[in-house]
Amino acid sequence: MATELTNNPTAEVPCCSLSGEKKSYHSENVKKNLVSRLNRIEGQIRGIKRLIEKDTYCDDVITQISASQAALNGVAKILLDAHLRECVVDRIKVGDMEVLDEVLITIQKLMKK
Repeated sequence: MATELTNNPTAEVPCCSLSGEKKSYHSENVKKNLVSRLNRIEGQIRGIKRLIEKDTYCDDVITQISASQAALNGVAKILLDAHLRECVVDRIKVGDMEVLDEVLITIQKLMKK
């Protein structure tokens, strides 16, 4: 998994601001990658809806739902990688250790799924 994450161009531009306003700053390549993935996921969800409308066999629908969940997890991994490498590191460097609690809560949210 680490190799997969490090192949993403997330380290080109710092992720988050230290100015007090929490906002992400991802490179155009990262944004394009994320939007492209989300567009595909959106298409998958529309496809699942059509399968249900057509009374498609439940197992086939569940397979598509699983694929969509895996794709969303991929988006989350890219964002988490960038967040840890940029935002969290930058905030720790300036002595903001509160960010560790935020990261732990975020990881707990991801693991619930």
